[in-house]
Amino acid sequence: MLDVRCLKSFLAVAQELNITRAAARLHLSQQAVSSHIQQLERSLQLALLVRTSRGVLLTPAGDELAAGGKTVLSDLTELAERVRATAKRQAGTIRLACCPYATNLFAVEVADALEAAVPGLRVDLTSVPSPRQELELLSDGRAHAAFMWLPIGGVGLDHAVIRTDARVAVLSTRHPLADRQAVTLADLAADPVVRPNVLTSAEAERYWRADPRPDGDPPPLGPVVDSMEDCLLEVARGRGIWLAPEPLSGSAPANGNLRWIPVSDGSPFDLGIVWTRHAPTPLIARMVAEVRKVTLPT
Repeated sequence: MLDVRCLKSFLAVAQELNITRAAARLHLSQQAVSSHIQQLERSLQLALLVRTSRGVLLTPAGDELAAGGKTVLSDLTELAERVRATAKRQAGTIRLACCPYATNLFAVEVADALEAAVPGLRVDLTSVPSPRQELELLSDGRAHAAFMWLPIGGVGLDHAVIRTDARVAVLSTRHPLADRQAVTLADLAADPVVRPNVLTSAEAERYWRADPRPDGDPPPLGPVVDSMEDCLLEVARGRGIWLAPEPLSGSAPANGNLRWIPVSDGSPFDLGIVWTRHAPTPLIARMVAEVRKVTLPT
């Protein structure tokens, strides 16, 4: 394969018939230009020019490369211009939904990075309390994309994983295992699982409560509550445990009532960007790339 830098050096030499003048024109050293010519000759396994007392002469192969190389560089230049023009045409608005605690902090970083990278683009952020409300925004077109933990169920959305979060158990400080550094699902087999009524599907609900457990049995079911905050209240009162992604610990750090303890054999949570089939695909691709720059695995 021909190296574009080497080809540029060769074409300059072919036009000047002199390595010194070509190097000056390209703002390179003579050694660099000579090295580029040698790389081309090694790649093609033939001589492209011969040195003389007055400069260089092209071989027949060199003449052929000089003629075709101009077209190649011209095509590459035009392609680069088309790509830049396409990027500039991405101006518009993309609407992004997120939930408190888990994703809205880096959502600001992503929005700022996207607007800086794509001139004219506006990123509108909407924060809602639950995944179910994120899904509503996507379904009725008020959002193009959202940050959500997977799975979300068969709801006709595309997704890309951007981060993996550890599973933790939220226990009351009165729980017998509250002093553990880590627990297993078997340790928690008898504990009822508190369930927030905010998830998007039965599949998602089973995944969050780790159902079935490794032995194949379902976990005991605790109370169903309306919000994540209510989950924490029920746990603090000793009415069950909650299984959740580790970043949610930022919503209620360990205190006199709660402990967040890693579940050593619990399946992690994949955090994804999900989007509708009507979302602007080039902007979604760019957003996925920007999100992966500012999010790190936990």
